[in-house]
Amino acid sequence: MRILVAMSGGVDSSVVAARLVDEGHEVIGATLQLYDSRESTKKGACCAGRDIHDARRVADRLGIPHYVIDAERRFHDSVIGTFADAYAAGETPVPCVACNQGVKFTDLLGMARDLGVDAMATGHYVRRVDGPDGVEMHRPVDAGRDQSWFLFATTRDQLDFLRFPLGDMPDKAAVRAEAERFGLAVAAKPDSQDLCFVTDGSYAGLVEKLRPDVTGAGEIVDQSGHVVGRHEGVTRYTVGQSKRLGNAAMRDGARQMVVGIEPASRRVVIGPRAHAVARTLMLRDMNWLIPPPGPDGLRCAVQIRAREAARPATVWQADGNGARVELDDGAVPAPGQACVMYDGTRVLGGGFIRRAEAVQAGSEGKAAS
Repeated sequence: MRILVAMSGGVDSSVVAARLVDEGHEVIGATLQLYDSRESTKKGACCAGRDIHDARRVADRLGIPHYVIDAERRFHDSVIGTFADAYAAGETPVPCVACNQGVKFTDLLGMARDLGVDAMATGHYVRRVDGPDGVEMHRPVDAGRDQSWFLFATTRDQLDFLRFPLGDMPDKAAVRAEAERFGLAVAAKPDSQDLCFVTDGSYAGLVEKLRPDVTGAGEIVDQSGHVVGRHEGVTRYTVGQSKRLGNAAMRDGARQMVVGIEPASRRVVIGPRAHAVARTLMLRDMNWLIPPPGPDGLRCAVQIRAREAARPATVWQADGNGARVELDDGAVPAPGQACVMYDGTRVLGGGFIRRAEAVQAGSEGKAAS
């Protein structure tokens, strides 16, 4: 096959390229330049200048062509800007999903098809399985490196074109051993950490720079609106957080957590955990990898955070490409995070958790019309 490999300069995608060459495929390497690496002041950032250099070194070692694609403007608009807007709206975004579905699985994949290749391969840890009704996405063998939650928005058409050669690897040590076997200089290179575009390690600083209208101190209030403390900026908080609450962290003998964020008034709303627990979640921007559920709903497991275990639930379709999720047991959802459905290891689909205020406003608007 003729395969385009998305090469980040890290060990994972480098091993993917090496394995495919070793298997006899015609391989083309491509690296996305997502931001100006000169802005980075922290270690572990991916897609920066050093990573482009490392990807080119690997390509030279393997004897394959390598291209660098300038995607800075597209990345800034579709990922960084969206990230800042979501935080400014009181949500907790998942920028890796936007990146995968923007510059990677849309732009780069489109370029791959224009080049006439047969498939595009990446270093993501998921499995692509040919099932009885078509291609399926599954969790990888190495559960500790599972990236399926971040890839829920991959469409069936994209999945048909994509390949994930590392999904069957037992662990990262085996991947590094492969890199050493192929003589790749990146065999011992550390994994990238945190978000690549937060170049100084400060999420809040980036959001406040891009959205100065939400910058500044404000009030911490209880659910009755009584002021119980002060904060240095709403962008430093997310629903479910219990840090940075100062003297308001304990009230009436109960540990408090953030149960709501009001960016317009720069208020952080706190309450006991029981007040943040929900059993019903409303989702937006659903992507289904199976036919959507019928009127009886879909029994499955759902995962509402990247590092949380999946929990049993029933899912129904809702208006506007949405879904309603009824959890068997309550959880503390964070608006803006993904809610991904599974059947065992198989990814069934997913969407983004909506803010309660947005759900209520939509219902009121429909009633008024």
